[in-house]
Amino acid sequence: MPIKFKINDKEVRLNRSDLYFIQKLLKTMRNPKTKFNSIQLVEKGEDYFFNYVNKNVGGVDEGRRKFLKGLVIGIAAATVVGVIPGLRVLVPPITQASAFPKSLLVDTSGNPIKASSIPVNSPIITIFEYPLTGEPNFLLNLGDENNNPVQIPPTDVLVPQTGKTYKFPGGVGPNKSIVAYSAICQHLGCTPPYIHFYPPNYVTSAQLTAPEPDTLTAAALLSAKKANIPAIFHCDCHGSTYDPYHGAAVLTGPTVRPLPAVILEWDSSTDYLYALGAIGVATYPEGSDGTPSQDPKADLDTSQFGSMVGDKTEVQASTNPFSGE
Repeated sequence: MPIKFKINDKEVRLNRSDLYFIQKLLKTMRNPKTKFNSIQLVEKGEDYFFNYVNKNVGGVDEGRRKFLKGLVIGIAAATVVGVIPGLRVLVPPITQASAFPKSLLVDTSGNPIKASSIPVNSPIITIFEYPLTGEPNFLLNLGDENNNPVQIPPTDVLVPQTGKTYKFPGGVGPNKSIVAYSAICQHLGCTPPYIHFYPPNYVTSAQLTAPEPDTLTAAALLSAKKANIPAIFHCDCHGSTYDPYHGAAVLTGPTVRPLPAVILEWDSSTDYLYALGAIGVATYPEGSDGTPSQDPKADLDTSQFGSMVGDKTEVQASTNPFSGE
């Protein structure tokens, strides 16, 4: 259900993706390096605002442009700096955490997800929130070109931004092929469907001319071949590519940070999956210094996402981005 409220007698509706977008925008506007200039807004009008959002937050398509225009520009007697900070009341309270929660992965009916039921190399965008609400992560069962599950070993993941590395613990489940990574591109924070998993049958030259959000770059295809991997994560916003078989390491820029990983646990007696924590660079827009961290205080205390997910988190299989091909 969308959140409804009024500003100057004008009704504004926010769905989850709008709220997440506003949270990112708030963070960006408060950042001294990307501080919003209200004087420029007055002098240049809405073009300044749209250019600012597109440059610093990203993802301003026509639908988002209309949303921003209705939210900010179209509200009489209000400026961006007056309206946007007023939305802070919509941001869920930040959880002060001393440890990541242990959360059982459940389906939309509340039933535990069984590892053996997760299809291999599924193109369907499958998301769960962790460790905070509003913080999406991919859940994948990785396989080879023939859709046989592939064991994902522990590996050292490089953070190109700093040259530092961290240890990715590898896959879990009956075949050690199940992994989970942040669904937020580490370049400018684009989310699904603009960033998603490309199964082996879609890592082909046919995707070079595919429509958004399924366009692959030549660099992405070449990087997959060079890394000798059959499938990839790719962000259609600006072309960042990640290796799901090796801790979501960076294959092509402009990102300089891997996708953070969720640490999973598999209970072989029940076939249930649990989220235990996160590893890597703190999720965008946090961790801008590129320093890997497993410290819940560092990752959660200043986060602009929601509240702690608790002992359960819902897995949602949303759309197949390739279904219209």
